[in-house]
Amino acid sequence: MTGSASAAAYWLPVAFVALMGLAVIVYAILDGYDLGVGILLPMGEEEESQRDTMIASIGPFWDANETWLVLAIGLLLIAFPIAHNLVLMHLYIPAAIMLVGLIMRGVAFDFRAKAAIDKKLTWDRTFKAGSIITSLAQGYMLGQYVIGFKPDWSAQLFSALSALGVTAAYAYIGGAWLVLKTESELQKRATTWTRYAGRATLLGVVAVSAINPLVNPTVFDRWFTYPLVMFVLLIPTLCFIAFVSNDVLLARMPKPADRHKAVPFFTVVVIFLMCFIGLAFSFFPDIVPGQLNIWQAASATASLKFILVGAVIVVPVILAYTVFSYYVFRGKATELHYH
Repeated sequence: MTGSASAAAYWLPVAFVALMGLAVIVYAILDGYDLGVGILLPMGEEEESQRDTMIASIGPFWDANETWLVLAIGLLLIAFPIAHNLVLMHLYIPAAIMLVGLIMRGVAFDFRAKAAIDKKLTWDRTFKAGSIITSLAQGYMLGQYVIGFKPDWSAQLFSALSALGVTAAYAYIGGAWLVLKTESELQKRATTWTRYAGRATLLGVVAVSAINPLVNPTVFDRWFTYPLVMFVLLIPTLCFIAFVSNDVLLARMPKPADRHKAVPFFTVVVIFLMCFIGLAFSFFPDIVPGQLNIWQAASATASLKFILVGAVIVVPVILAYTVFSYYVFRGKATELHYH
């Protein structure tokens, strides 16, 4: 019994941090692209039809995409309450700012459908501003997390760099989504937006990857200890190849018969996965870098066993719903209509 209890106490926190990691990366990909579409909204008065099409491309999905954020935070609260308290203690203000951005997006999305014609542009600007605020806040929080919540000016600069990098990354995957879902002139514009956003994202990834090992000695040791370094450096190598190949492909798009329309989006998904794997490798098993590991932060084993039953039911249901909704609304975005 003691051995069984000990094994459960070891593996249950690992299982829950894996579920939380799944929720985080799926959120970053799915809500990332619809935040990116909001960031890329053109604001010219004559571009209303393009804004309508862009919003139509995310309309069936954007609200459900945020479910993964709720799931991730819920898992953190229930399975790792000490870490939840510690993280939010440091990130209370940027988290509140993020919520303001999310509220702006939600209100603007609904009100643009009901507002008078002369007010529609105002709500589109609100949607764009909410998308930018949310992205910057999430990037800043990521930077603070990676840097270990240090209050000095260098940590603030790193967090600001992370905020810009995450915003560029969301614009990158949002542009790739538009390449997949739109046609004609808007698709051409989307390929240009995606190329520029991709280059900005590459600069951000390189900068953060260079700074992170310098400010975190533990990360430096993990990445550059021989012979593990020979395997680990495959991650940035594959990431760089994905960036370059995507840029070359986008320069030749759109192609006849819309060939390879999905390749840019799924290439960006691979880049997101590589970056996430790099972060996970850098810090696991710490759930708060340098302060708290998953076993120290975990709830009681009996509680985790009980919660796991619900997670085993809920997570597959959310996955199934997500897959089903994307299957139903596959294909190109059509002209936006409000009923």
